[in-house]
Amino acid sequence: MADNIARVLTDAIATDPTRPLLTWYDDATGERTELSGATLANWVAKTANLLVDEVVVGPGDAAGVLLPPHWQTAAVLLGCWSAGLTVTREPGRVNVLFAAADRAAEADAWPADERYVLALHPFALPLREVPPGFADYVVEVRAHGDHFTAYPPGGPVDAELVARAAARATELGLTADDRVLVDTAAHPDPVDWLLAPLIARATLVLCANLDPTLLP
Repeated sequence: MADNIARVLTDAIATDPTRPLLTWYDDATGERTELSGATLANWVAKTANLLVDEVVVGPGDAAGVLLPPHWQTAAVLLGCWSAGLTVTREPGRVNVLFAAADRAAEADAWPADERYVLALHPFALPLREVPPGFADYVVEVRAHGDHFTAYPPGGPVDAELVARAAARATELGLTADDRVLVDTAAHPDPVDWLLAPLIARATLVLCANLDPTLLP
């Protein structure tokens, strides 16, 4: 089993980086985005490089994440973990903050050296208006490198998260042949909606505002 989260992603895409790894749906808006393992890994590397080269953070530093389950959230979380950061959803002092545009007003509870806002557009389009005190994540991240070498030990909470994800994958009976549908409203914990499927080497379909009548 992988001993850090960066290795979890590497192992998940090793067999076929071109296969669809993460698909995003929103049943209320009709949005759909599909990412191969290689494409997700590219976004993760760019995010980690943004953190290390521009924000100048590393193992032991903290990132606040005010984001719902989403394909861009997956890139942010995996990028933070690849750079050795601890991710928190509890208000307080952090080194860097990532917030959805509709949650930017909460930033005062999260003192941070750098703040990035995400429109969460299905095709990663930038915001038309960026809130004061923020930089647009999708604009900033594109300038960074496509490859990142993660810190071998991982971050300080990697071992705990990997163990939790492995236990959850076993509990749910996930296997490498599975394509896992996740109701994002019912499973907001990234251990459930992201790490457990990845550690099982399954592919995942995230669905916001899931409409049961659309299921087969």
